[in-house]
Amino acid sequence: MKKIYLTALGFAMLCRPDAFAQAGKDNFNYKTPYTIGQSPKQDTSHFNPRKFHLEEIDFVSSYYSQTGIHSPVTGGIGSQEVTDILGGITLNFVRTNRNDNKNTLTLGLGIDYHSSASQAFVSATGASRKTGRRIYPSIDWSVESKKTGNVFGVGAYLSNEYNYKSVGGDVHYALKTDNRNGEFSVKLQGYFDRVTLIYPSEFVPAGTVPPEGSAPGAFGDANNFGTSPRRTYTASFGYSQVINPRLQIAFLADLVRQNGLLSLPFHRVYLSNGQVAMEKLPSSRFKIPLGFRANYFAGDNIILRSYYRYFSDNWGTRAHTANLEVVYKFSPFFSISPFYRYYTQNASKYFAPYAAAAPSQEFYTSNYDYAKLNSHFVGAGLRIAPPNGVLGWKGLHDLELRYGHYSQNTVLVSDVFSINLGFK
Repeated sequence: MKKIYLTALGFAMLCRPDAFAQAGKDNFNYKTPYTIGQSPKQDTSHFNPRKFHLEEIDFVSSYYSQTGIHSPVTGGIGSQEVTDILGGITLNFVRTNRNDNKNTLTLGLGIDYHSSASQAFVSATGASRKTGRRIYPSIDWSVESKKTGNVFGVGAYLSNEYNYKSVGGDVHYALKTDNRNGEFSVKLQGYFDRVTLIYPSEFVPAGTVPPEGSAPGAFGDANNFGTSPRRTYTASFGYSQVINPRLQIAFLADLVRQNGLLSLPFHRVYLSNGQVAMEKLPSSRFKIPLGFRANYFAGDNIILRSYYRYFSDNWGTRAHTANLEVVYKFSPFFSISPFYRYYTQNASKYFAPYAAAAPSQEFYTSNYDYAKLNSHFVGAGLRIAPPNGVLGWKGLHDLELRYGHYSQNTVLVSDVFSINLGFK
């Protein structure tokens, strides 16, 4: 059920992109690491070192609702109705050392609660539990050099839900040009997961006893049969540049390698001969997303934020994403930001709709995440950041609200609401 959470979390990150360590694959981080205009002047005044202090608290929450008719649990047909409630908090601690270098410690904690109609049909009778919860803490530490502006950091993440447990870590580094108008960044990540092998009820051998310590009834009649590893390694590269006081651009590239169990056994596939099987996919996958971002300041009140991404993998999927957001500032403290995103992909070579996969195929899936599709995502955001605090509360310096409507030509529709509160 991991995709459900990433969908809701990815949208919430539009409200506060740097709030959590993990996000959805189409998440757009508009907080660019460079600034517009001339290079900042160096502060030559004496500055006393400070101990770690709590500088900012960010709270993000979202509500996600989805309907559809192509559940992979029931072989590409059936309800995809989902609701998800997300809540997360991030604490940012800062200190400066004797060299005036900035040390930042970021602690995050997120909790999801979801209800999924399709999850109930891991049992053929629909008796499985259709609710679940995910908890995911994170920690990140970074040091920014005052002399050069370069940043070095490390991070770690945990994620725990009934059928999926993950441990991850990263190392990241950002190198600024001499005039600080450009920046090269690199981030190396690794995720080490354990996926619980949960079978559809019709594949559970008669008389099987649930493993000790398992949660009977969590998936109806389907018992789990141990776990299988999944490993994901990502190398992310970026270069950003201020072209002039109005235009800034960025080039982005990722190299992603996955190994281990990449299919889910409780995803059914109905074959062309009438038989039913469990989803089977290769044990390795290589993905290359390439992106370009451009922000243009069209006068004092309008900012145009654009993004394009090309995606390719060795499973035969090719995809394109284009996004445009227009930020209109009524004042320096109040703005609205309508946005639109278009996404299209061809089908993976392993995808087959209901009752279309041949028994002779080595790999097959009826999960419509791998189908040919296109989608539209449209919505708007509102941001309030008055100098005296929101509603006169000086501690609440930032309030963001966001709504988006998503539609896919596979008859999948969703709506998501997000709110972010920033405290200092």
